[in-house]
Amino acid sequence: MVPCPRQHRRAVPPVPAHPHLRRTVRCHHRGAVKPSTAERLAALAQASAATHHCPSVSWGVVRDGELVAHNGTPNTVYRIASMTKSFTTAAVLGLRDEGLLSLEVPVGEYAPELQTVTGPPGSAPITLRHLLSMTAGMATDDAWADRHLDISEADIDRVYAAGPAFAALPGSTYEYSNLGFAMVGRVVRRVTGRPVQAHVSERLLGPLGLTRTTWVQPDHDDWARPHRVVDGVSVPEGTPLLGDGEIAPMGGLWSCVTDLAKWVAWLDDAVSRPDATHWVGLSPASRREMQRVNTYIGLSTVAGRTCPAGYGFGLNLRDDAELGTVVAHAGGLPGYGSNMRWFSGRGTGAIALANTTYAPMSALTMEMLVALHSDDEVSAPPSNRSLTLGTRAHELVALLNDWDDDRARALFADNVEPDDAFPRRAAAAGALVARYGPFELAALNPTSTTSGTVDVRGDRGSFRVHLELAPLAGGPVQYYIVRE
Repeated sequence: MVPCPRQHRRAVPPVPAHPHLRRTVRCHHRGAVKPSTAERLAALAQASAATHHCPSVSWGVVRDGELVAHNGTPNTVYRIASMTKSFTTAAVLGLRDEGLLSLEVPVGEYAPELQTVTGPPGSAPITLRHLLSMTAGMATDDAWADRHLDISEADIDRVYAAGPAFAALPGSTYEYSNLGFAMVGRVVRRVTGRPVQAHVSERLLGPLGLTRTTWVQPDHDDWARPHRVVDGVSVPEGTPLLGDGEIAPMGGLWSCVTDLAKWVAWLDDAVSRPDATHWVGLSPASRREMQRVNTYIGLSTVAGRTCPAGYGFGLNLRDDAELGTVVAHAGGLPGYGSNMRWFSGRGTGAIALANTTYAPMSALTMEMLVALHSDDEVSAPPSNRSLTLGTRAHELVALLNDWDDDRARALFADNVEPDDAFPRRAAAAGALVARYGPFELAALNPTSTTSGTVDVRGDRGSFRVHLELAPLAGGPVQYYIVRE
């Protein structure tokens, strides 16, 4: 399972697109994307399929919980490879929330056979937190792990007993490890007596209605057969499909665009509706925990866009200057490449699945998000506005217009006066009135629910005030500064 799909090193000529890629677009009747956007998305998918010799690409756009555009094959099943990690992670955090395990306990205490998996001298014991956040330090293992998805318990125990190779000290840096998720699965089995696959199915797949997502090859015929590119030609993969096994928690699931649209919506709902009281599968707080950076990766480039990136728990995050926070995970196995990507907290995302080895669907979903953003198909970021912040901003502007010590003491936290005496603050406020004339609040620009910038407009010009509320009941102002 590859964190970033691999590129073929030498250029190969494009092949004709599969018939179902040719401008086949379906738009949901309610909340659909604009026809011009749908055509743009279809063209992106067709170009990606032709360039990377994909016999098929199934893609879709989810918005506000609905699949609002797709290419006509949203129920066709593909292997989703490392996208599985988010499912495994969600099940583990559910067990953590129930008090059955801890992210901080050395995994060897849960599974004695893992005690031999130790880092270089001086290393800290490996914990679930290390494994879920890709900081355990074991060498990146995509090529090997992708061919051992169905490894038996006895065979992987020999890997553990021999002592895996380490690229870094546990807890020191990002190092993508599929073997680490096999260890996660082992811990869950030892603690609960059942494989993590069963917990994923019962806690998540069933309750969320992901009816076409399975751990084994589909029992129907609507699934994409695996291919790879050999000397510029797409050919059947040719090797047996691997079944469920000890490494499957890192990448064993099969799924489709329809089910993954539900999965993306469920994950993002915890960010866009953080105060939800009714939830299924995993608490909103723990879903948000998955989508916070635990490990800094560094600068990362996808589809020509470079920005800081990090790893949460089972998910990647990017801090894109134009798009904002973007959450994603890729997947790759012999015969398949996949990606899901969404705007954090904005209810909109893209999914792309292909049946070519390591097809770079990460680039396609990024291009899709850029298209959605530029076509104004994405809602505004979640507002940080709060009633208290707005009230304090109006009170502060009124005070600066007409200073009164008693009103100042009612508005401010008790640190404000000793930080700068009221006579000095009153004089500065009077100077503002003299310079700009009577002024009023023109706009409030929150940076959080307790801080922001106020645009102030007077008869003779404008200025800004930055304010911060104290962490006290009632939210008094603890700090403000005028910027002219």
